[in-house]
Amino acid sequence: MKMLVSRAYTSANDPFNMAELKDHLRVDFDEDDSAIRTIGRAVASEIEQVTQVALLTQTITVTIFDPGCDVGLSLPIGPVATDTTPTITVDGVAFTAFAFMGGIRPYIRWGDSFFDLTPSRISIEYVAGFGEDMSAVPEDLAQALMDQAALHYDGRSPMNAKSLTTSPHMARIAARYRGVQA
Repeated sequence: MKMLVSRAYTSANDPFNMAELKDHLRVDFDEDDSAIRTIGRAVASEIEQVTQVALLTQTITVTIFDPGCDVGLSLPIGPVATDTTPTITVDGVAFTAFAFMGGIRPYIRWGDSFFDLTPSRISIEYVAGFGEDMSAVPEDLAQALMDQAALHYDGRSPMNAKSLTTSPHMARIAARYRGVQA
């Protein structure tokens, strides 16, 4: 089984408040705003990859080649609203025989008719994310973003690889959100 995952960002907002980020970095001038915004966005992307979450609302597309016959499938990115239903196609044909459980670790449980198929490709599209703007991002993730951004901002000059790592706060928070993958 091979799984490809793509994200389409639906919000033009940043998952951080620029004024709060600058305050956390102890920057009281505007000359570094462009660099700080770039660092904030890079850190947000890093957090999303490490935690397997969408900070802001995104459309997630999952394509699975040569899927197995497992009872279900853990979707790779959350959170997903519990009242949402993903769109699924099996070999290009719409498929609706499944149960969906949303939440931080969304899951699809295949219905009995799935096991009568021998699919070569499954496509799943769904919306994930905490919300449309940074006010929806959980406080612990927002703080982890600011701490990691401070590490990046302070490490702008040449450093060795051991000096520029993951902030302890981000490492703890990311481990909580990442969960265990089978």
